[in-house]
Amino acid sequence: MKVLLVPNYSREVAVQGAHMLEEWLGEQGCDVVWAHDKKLFPQKQVDLFGCELVISLGGDGTLLRAARIVGYSEIPLMGISYGHLGFLTSATPDEMLETIADALAGELHASRRATLEIESVYEAPDGSLHTEKSFALNDFAVSRGGAGDMIEFSVSVSGNYIDTLRGDGFIVSTATGSTGYALAAGGPIVTPEFTGMSCVPVAPHTIMARAFLTSSSDIVEITMSRERPACRHFFADGQNIAHATEATGISATVKRGPGDIILLDRSAQSFYRSVSRVFYGKANNS
Repeated sequence: MKVLLVPNYSREVAVQGAHMLEEWLGEQGCDVVWAHDKKLFPQKQVDLFGCELVISLGGDGTLLRAARIVGYSEIPLMGISYGHLGFLTSATPDEMLETIADALAGELHASRRATLEIESVYEAPDGSLHTEKSFALNDFAVSRGGAGDMIEFSVSVSGNYIDTLRGDGFIVSTATGSTGYALAAGGPIVTPEFTGMSCVPVAPHTIMARAFLTSSSDIVEITMSRERPACRHFFADGQNIAHATEATGISATVKRGPGDIILLDRSAQSFYRSVSRVFYGKANNS
């Protein structure tokens, strides 16, 4: 079996854990490869050919990076928590070898997590348009820029106009992303089995705007107002989508991705145990 390791290179303990894991996996007959350090090689692509398991070693941010590497391929993914939160990860470092042994034996629960496929349209200073396609496991977000001005945009779902809003931004999240940025903006916590999208306005300048859920087949369309050309940014899982700093995002469409993330965990109840631990401060005793 070929296994890809995705460590958080900024945390020495995570890199040390990856080296230990590489040695152990080699003893199990696995072929181990490493993802590169993206800070040193930001444009380098990871070769997934032949990989049957991807393991992140870090926090939820590292797992999201691993998810971007996996994309829509549906290669199983699991995380070992070396971060501060560990909501999405499967095990602590102390549990690492036992949990990965269970993964190699096919004894872990596979949680299918819906993804997002994002198509963003940008306008260059010369008026030309170009499109960026992006993957997200958590969310797509449009946010006001550094000048701090409110942005104005319209929201439609599958061709049905919903509203024109002013505020700090708008989030379209998966069920997985419902416990991230969307939750901080006042959205609901959504079970991973939900395959639609959660749409959450960020600090809207009205008391009428509320979060809402879509079906899995819907397409969310966000169009920036031409009458209020404030600085704004588009993000996929917290990563700025724009490749050209002078380009301006003018619209985005968001829909369910063509493949899920297969997240390995202990049981179907892992999500609720994490919710209890992280958001309600309750220790899990079972």
